[in-house]
Amino acid sequence: MAAAAPLALLAWSAALSVLELRRRESQGEPSGWDTAVHPVLQRVYAARGVLRPEGVAHRLQHLLPPQSLGGLEAATELLAEAIRDDWAILIAGDYDCDGATGTAVAVRGLRMLGAKRVAYAVPNRFVHGYGLTPALVDSLQPRPQLIVTVDNGVASVAGVARARELGMRVIVTDHHLPGEQLPGCDAMVNPNLAGDGFPSKALAGVGVMFYLLLALRARLYPGDRPDRQGREEPIRGRTPEKGRPDLSTLLDLVALGTVADLVPLDFNNRVLVDAGLRRIRNGHACAGIAALIECGKRSAATLCASDLGFAVGPRLNAAGRLEDMQLGVECLLTDDIAQARRYAGELDAINRERRDLQASMVAEAEAMTAGLSDIDAVGVALYEPSWHAGVVGLVASKLKERLHRPVIAFAPATLEECGDGSPLLDSSAQEVRINRSDTEHLRGSGRSIPGFHLRDALAMIDARQPGLIERFGGHAMAAGLSLRTADFPRFAAAFDEAARELIAPERLQAALYTDGELPAGSLSLQLALQLRSAGPWGQAFPEPLFDNVFECANWKPMGEGHWRLGLRDPRDGSMHDAVMFNVGSVSPPLRLRAAYELVVNDWQGRESPRLLLRHIEPA
Repeated sequence: MAAAAPLALLAWSAALSVLELRRRESQGEPSGWDTAVHPVLQRVYAARGVLRPEGVAHRLQHLLPPQSLGGLEAATELLAEAIRDDWAILIAGDYDCDGATGTAVAVRGLRMLGAKRVAYAVPNRFVHGYGLTPALVDSLQPRPQLIVTVDNGVASVAGVARARELGMRVIVTDHHLPGEQLPGCDAMVNPNLAGDGFPSKALAGVGVMFYLLLALRARLYPGDRPDRQGREEPIRGRTPEKGRPDLSTLLDLVALGTVADLVPLDFNNRVLVDAGLRRIRNGHACAGIAALIECGKRSAATLCASDLGFAVGPRLNAAGRLEDMQLGVECLLTDDIAQARRYAGELDAINRERRDLQASMVAEAEAMTAGLSDIDAVGVALYEPSWHAGVVGLVASKLKERLHRPVIAFAPATLEECGDGSPLLDSSAQEVRINRSDTEHLRGSGRSIPGFHLRDALAMIDARQPGLIERFGGHAMAAGLSLRTADFPRFAAAFDEAARELIAPERLQAALYTDGELPAGSLSLQLALQLRSAGPWGQAFPEPLFDNVFECANWKPMGEGHWRLGLRDPRDGSMHDAVMFNVGSVSPPLRLRAAYELVVNDWQGRESPRLLLRHIEPA
């Protein structure tokens, strides 16, 4: 049942932008682009809806101001009181990369703004579950006076109620979609609440926290407020004498969390990510990010958004999947580079374990789905008793890519009992854990395809069969849930039924969208360098992908299952270095059509253009 991935032209909506660009060119209208910007790059921008240079002017002065983000007034008033009266503040984070970076931004930022007693707790997914749960609240010792959630909380109705019952105040900062009931917190900051006026709904959890800090600084330092013309001062304080904290020092963390959480890179998020990347490239990354970049064998000087997503983020996420995210947060909080390298080394080892575990689980999942064509499943639900609950989301992601179907993978829920029942608040905390499997309950993680809103589908199943799903939440493309093991067959049938009902048949055919052919002679180092520096590329602002026909002049295996090729352009006879990964033991066709990225190969200080092949088919 594995769907093919044929090459296709750009979606029509994007093609309209390209046609408009060409119309302007044909009529002699000035484009506004500097002549140094390669015409191919102009075409790439146009395909993403950017027709003028202002659309990629990723400077901090163009960042959306905080004023229209709901809940900031109440949240900053409470935080200002907490700082003034020296309250004990606890940051309640999440166990993924967005949550870890958001927690680090909150702790660092509040300390910069004068808070003296700031601690944090990240729930262990195997102990406390997701978010600010009653179990996490009850384990807090000593009890804080104020809890601030990061990247969670909008669904924590019971946990917030428990905290308020114990006399704690609660500020929720989140970006997830709300459910039918909101928690009874003191303040909530979430651009995705109904009626919220903030223009960008794509902020990650770390971005929401950063905006709260901007607003708090404006309250504590009134000079940061807009001037009479409504213009925003830059993020940096204008003069050192005023003593305003420089919140731009947190942008490397904001960039990492934003990219790793796969939120759409709209203009506002691109501003945040670009600023963070510039800090990293200029050698100003925090010690933890610098150490993680070293572990990933990337160059900080030329780091791009995809490096954050594929080399840095997974090493942080692995801790939350297999161990405890405290290690990741501590890595991001330390300013000691030697300590950061030790933490990064531990995270790297956990990530290697995660990769091995993921590979074996994916292989089992592929074996399980080999016969799916017999039943033509549309919504695929998989369960294996030996699977690890922290890795099932990655299994679902891999199978979704291969099958081009929405997939939910399940594993037995794991109970992890702490010796003292307390969360980890600092690096000196000690704990003893006993792991045991809860065979009566399952935890599932799902990934979807465009056009199938996964969370809404789960809500539909929940409405039709109350009690089948114990808990669920998430987004259009990713969601999590729990249910009883005995109910798995019933859920699998209900999920397939929902998918059949909601997914049009034509959406089940995978398509690979490209930026079209590159003209002969344009596969140059100059263009490759411009494409690398032109981002940040990412979710909803994809990396440029081209397709051309080539002749395979030579090739050889590279490592296990990879190719290095010499490709000839039949239009002008030019030769091009190319690589392709994870192709197995097959051979490339003599004449092929390839979808590829034009990248910069940096080998021993010498830069050259290279084609990174993403898909090939005989031509």
